[in-house]
Amino acid sequence: MSDPINPNHYRAGEIECIDAIEAQLSPTEFRGYLRGQVAKYNWRLGLKDSIEQDAKKLLWYSSMLAGVDPRVARRLQAAVSRTCDANSP
Repeated sequence: MSDPINPNHYRAGEIECIDAIEAQLSPTEFRGYLRGQVAKYNWRLGLKDSIEQDAKKLLWYSSMLAGVDPRVARRLQAAVSRTCDANSP
């Protein structure tokens, strides 16, 4: 099942779309891009997609803006889940 927040088509190829965007911009420009994404999802909250989905996208970009890569947190969460599942009776 595709992740509606970071779908497969953004992760196709050797580099993710967000990383390619960051590579093309200065740090200041990239922060501006992230701020724009946060503003966009806050503005349209619940008008295009569900409130929950737009809020998750808003939080995703907010996390990136705060210097916390949500992709890393998701991979850690998945690894912990797999470890717990493997150790379950």
